[in-house]
Amino acid sequence: MTMNNGVMTMRPVEGGLVVPPGQMVALSPGGYHLMLMGLKAPLSQGRSITVTLEFEHAGKISVDFEVLGVGAQGPGAGAQPPGGETHDHSKMKM
Repeated sequence: MTMNNGVMTMRPVEGGLVVPPGQMVALSPGGYHLMLMGLKAPLSQGRSITVTLEFEHAGKISVDFEVLGVGAQGPGAGAQPPGGETHDHSKMKM
């Protein structure tokens, strides 16, 4: 992700996101996060969705996510994003 003239530009992680064996990689605001694209229907607040993550060696793993409202504090609320930045996705270009 980069900021250019106040506009956030997202990009995929080339070659995929490396998760070393036995370690974790945090998905968080201002850091690595998932972007759901090509949804067949809008997400509904209060519902959950199942996403299938595919790993090179571990294969496919299904993960359930709760759909929260815009600006909601998710798990780990209060944790400071890397660099202390906050991000407004409303002006994001893809």
